[in-house]
Amino acid sequence: MSDLGDFTDFDGDDGDAESADAATASETTETTAQSSAETGADAATDRDDDFEEVDDIGPTGVDTGLGVLSAANGLRISEDAEECALRAYVTAGNRSTVRIGKYLLVPYPDGERLFCRISALEYAREFRTDDATEIHARRAMRETSIDERDFKFMAELDPLAVLYQDGGELKRRMTDRIPKPDTAVREATDKSEIKTGLKIPEDGVFLGHLSVGGEKVRTSAEPPTIDYRLKDDYTDGDPLIFRHTLVAGGTGSGKTHSSKNVLRQYLGRTYEMSDGRSPELAVVQFDPQDEYAQMHDDNRDLTDDFARRCEREGVAYGGYDDTIAFIPKVAGTNYSASHHHAEQVEFTIPFSLVHGNPWLIAGSSLNDNQYGALVNTFLPRFKREYGRGATYDQFLTFLDDPALKEELHEAGDVHEATFDAVKRRVRGFGAVFDQDAEPITDQVARLVRDGGLTVIPTYHITDSRTASTIVLAVSSLLIDQKLSNDPRYDRIKETPLVLGMDEAHNFLTDADSVQGRKVIGKFTEAAKQGRKERLGLYLITQDPQDIADPVFKQINTTMVLNLGDEDAIKAVNIPSNLESKVPYMEKGQRVVYSPDNSEPVELIGLSTCVTRHGRD
Repeated sequence: MSDLGDFTDFDGDDGDAESADAATASETTETTAQSSAETGADAATDRDDDFEEVDDIGPTGVDTGLGVLSAANGLRISEDAEECALRAYVTAGNRSTVRIGKYLLVPYPDGERLFCRISALEYAREFRTDDATEIHARRAMRETSIDERDFKFMAELDPLAVLYQDGGELKRRMTDRIPKPDTAVREATDKSEIKTGLKIPEDGVFLGHLSVGGEKVRTSAEPPTIDYRLKDDYTDGDPLIFRHTLVAGGTGSGKTHSSKNVLRQYLGRTYEMSDGRSPELAVVQFDPQDEYAQMHDDNRDLTDDFARRCEREGVAYGGYDDTIAFIPKVAGTNYSASHHHAEQVEFTIPFSLVHGNPWLIAGSSLNDNQYGALVNTFLPRFKREYGRGATYDQFLTFLDDPALKEELHEAGDVHEATFDAVKRRVRGFGAVFDQDAEPITDQVARLVRDGGLTVIPTYHITDSRTASTIVLAVSSLLIDQKLSNDPRYDRIKETPLVLGMDEAHNFLTDADSVQGRKVIGKFTEAAKQGRKERLGLYLITQDPQDIADPVFKQINTTMVLNLGDEDAIKAVNIPSNLESKVPYMEKGQRVVYSPDNSEPVELIGLSTCVTRHGRD
């Protein structure tokens, strides 16, 4: 065991010496460190003098387009549109401008281009992480912005056509090839590319400007908007006006405003007839709200700037001088109009028209047996005894003869109960027929005029059955003469004609009554033969689901404005991607579905009516 000595013999002087030695060593260390630091600083200074700092390295060149095609989940083109898979990665700087519905171009190596539309947009995480946490959420809530580079922004593309050059002309064909991965995708900004991609004619009747999501599509051209026109020549078939148009929209959606603008474009246009002549189009418009006669007058709110834009785009504007308001003379009513300056001409419906269209007095209550008695017995005998020009009052007098009832019953021609039913149900038309005005049949030359607009208002007629009878009587006269091989009125047969009908659902609804079936049959036949006879139907309604299916199937061009009713939206039969937009459309916005003219598109009509519109 070692001896540690006696601690009481400790000498403090030895401790001071040791402390001094330690202090000296510390000073030496500090001096050495300071010297090393100074040496390091000098060395750094020398390095700064010898080398320059290098900036952050980025990609060289200039970005073109919105992004690139991504093959991360595969690229697929298929004959079945639902099996196509095209996705583009959109770079951070372009994401704020991308919208569903925008039109894009994807080039092929040989110069052809795939024309497509954005059908969906998606954000996805760039890195695998769980952002559904309390810490992440509260941190994000304190931030004023996000770093776009932390996310993938993917656009799903719907291929519409392949654009290619043929003899210096830009053409389109169906999508038949797939583009390369990593191909740059750019927005379509050339008017000819967009029109060709959507199959929009260069010339025709102006309907509005192409839009996406309620905003007009802009191009690099002047003017920057893209005009949408309806085919109106014989290059690829007959003008589409003779293949019929339906305008559907709810109350306040702008149906009348839009229809005035469209019909104004047709007035003054010429169309070739079968005999080689090319007369101007005549328009006969039935008007339950008394608004279309205003097309005679200029719009006082139309500015010089708007007029110049119309002239630049070839849009007809201003009041149309050759406008006549044909006023139905109805007992107990009086028409007065201070909201337009169109010429006013009164007319009445002669009972003689009933001989060719017995259903005019059939109403909605005659059954087939009763209608047969009216057509096969009563009217032929009345015509023989009283003459073709006999009046409605004379017909009622004819039916009041008790001897006639007994004779027909005993002969087995008409049962007395059937006789009484017919006699009872053909009454109530005294306010319609043979009033104190010139018959419409004597004014055909003024009713249908080359280049003329005839408006038939029924706003002043309070009884709906009376108004319906007048509309159906005049329209039947026009249709019968158009379709006849031996017309009585050549003026109608030889003039290109558009028959406009507002609130068409009131007249062309599918019904089980005799009158309903006859009306639908007549208009269906008119629609089928319209192209050949140069007869076009222009139907306006807020209830398209009530238009009889046989007539609806003949409609080629459908313009859909704002509709809130789900059944009405389904009835117009437009593509689902546009169907969802209909309830949110502002006034003047519309979807145009015309398969023989273009792809289904969204349009914005002119914000100003080209003629007078609205009452002061």
